[in-house]
Amino acid sequence: MFSKSADPTAPPQPRQASASSKGSASKSVLASDLRISGDIVSSGQIEMMGEIEGTLAAHGLMIGAEGRMTGSVTADTVEVRGSLSGDVTTRSMTLRAQASVTADITYEALVIESGAQIEGKFRRVKTPPAT
Repeated sequence: MFSKSADPTAPPQPRQASASSKGSASKSVLASDLRISGDIVSSGQIEMMGEIEGTLAAHGLMIGAEGRMTGSVTADTVEVRGSLSGDVTTRSMTLRAQASVTADITYEALVIESGAQIEGKFRRVKTPPAT
């Protein structure tokens, strides 16, 4: 029921990563009141509700309904509910009904919901054959 607590004067020990978190990337949420100009790089998922002007490279990007991205995007997966203008290179792109996109997009797989507003060039690259 009771146990001895750690010595409060001892230096903190580094946290060990759990087996479930090893190799998994984190998710970063950029709030709607956030405005960024510059470069963003992440090995995880980025969920943005604010404004970004610049370049973004991540494992995945989700632009929320209030989000606005202007610039260059490179990500394995991209989902757009808000506004995107610039250049996009992705494996899988999903444009939701409320999306507004003006971009040159290079993709492997593409989903466009009815109602999405799109303008630009779309270039499909073939998936390399599995070996």
